[in-house]
Amino acid sequence: MSDRFWQDSNSVARDYYQVLGVRRDASKDEIKKAYRRLARELHPDINPDPATQERFKEVTQAYEVLSDENKRRMFDMGQDPYAPGGGGGAGGFGGAGGFAFDDIMNAFFGGGQPGGRSPRERVRRGRSIKIRIELDLVETAFGVSKEITFPTAILCDTCQGEGTAAGSHRTTCDMCHGQGEVSQVTRSFLGQVMTSRPCPQCSGQGSIITNPCGDCAGEGRVREKVTRTVKIPAGVDDGTRIQLAGEGEVGPNGGPRGDIILEVVQKAHPTFERRGDDLHCTITVPMTAAALGASFAFDTLDGTENIDLRPGTNSGHVITLPGKGVTHLDGGGRGDLRIRVEVETPSKLDEEQEALLRKFAELRGEDQNPGRFSPGHGGFFSKIRDAFGAGK
Repeated sequence: MSDRFWQDSNSVARDYYQVLGVRRDASKDEIKKAYRRLARELHPDINPDPATQERFKEVTQAYEVLSDENKRRMFDMGQDPYAPGGGGGAGGFGGAGGFAFDDIMNAFFGGGQPGGRSPRERVRRGRSIKIRIELDLVETAFGVSKEITFPTAILCDTCQGEGTAAGSHRTTCDMCHGQGEVSQVTRSFLGQVMTSRPCPQCSGQGSIITNPCGDCAGEGRVREKVTRTVKIPAGVDDGTRIQLAGEGEVGPNGGPRGDIILEVVQKAHPTFERRGDDLHCTITVPMTAAALGASFAFDTLDGTENIDLRPGTNSGHVITLPGKGVTHLDGGGRGDLRIRVEVETPSKLDEEQEALLRKFAELRGEDQNPGRFSPGHGGFFSKIRDAFGAGK
């Protein structure tokens, strides 16, 4: 059996199968399970005894050989990959530099051993596209169909997402042999540990394109400006986001599309201010119209409405037009239109107007009446009086 032994630095013959406690016909899974069990038992953080650490190094090196098909075949043929001139050694598999502690953890407890990963999915979902769309108040209130133009990635018509030129196909990566990862043995303060990394040649996919499509350069998609008609539902507001599932970019190698995310920007309206689904505005009327009453035409989102102003209307009065606001986004009716009345007092009067107004005040007995005070609603001088009185 000497042809299947190796000599370590202490010149002690070791059989890799005996070190891991497995049969010579053990499967990869059996070898992996045996290594994990021993690694947990012998890990220096769990058992810092120097003799145990040496045993841990032996177990790790045995796993490095038996988990790799080429090295295991070499060992079974009587050659030790780590013996001088055996084609291996720590230096032949990465040396001692650049080893991170998290790599050790991955090697012990999953994620670092060969077979711990599968080749990466070659087909991936495309990127979602965010687009800001400006709408006026009428469009947000009632909904609208809009054409939008934007750059995106679409499926390559030439290769239909395969990324290969006509008549060619993807080939198995000769660096990782289709596994999507490569392994190396590195030396750390704990000894030799094998780690795995995504294959740099195929980016972890397990296959490569040797003859790429000339139109998409092997990506399976091309960039292009496209125009889409999108339907904006009634009731959206400033900042509302609308998701159009599966309308975004095609993924690499013909992967599924991402989404389009529309963000609504509502433009200011010259008359109305939107508060939720209600619309608010202010109308200024002359003092005479407020006193005598009036009718006037008012333009709403639905068209012209005739508004009746009752005689004696004061500033601050609100006229409500039910159901003349914005459509509720859930489709359950509409908000209201609220018109606030401001009464305008004339600031400049000619002699005739002033005389008539004084006569009007005399007739109403208001010529000597400076106004009425109510609790909490005093005039300027009463506020001054209250302020000084509070200091006494």
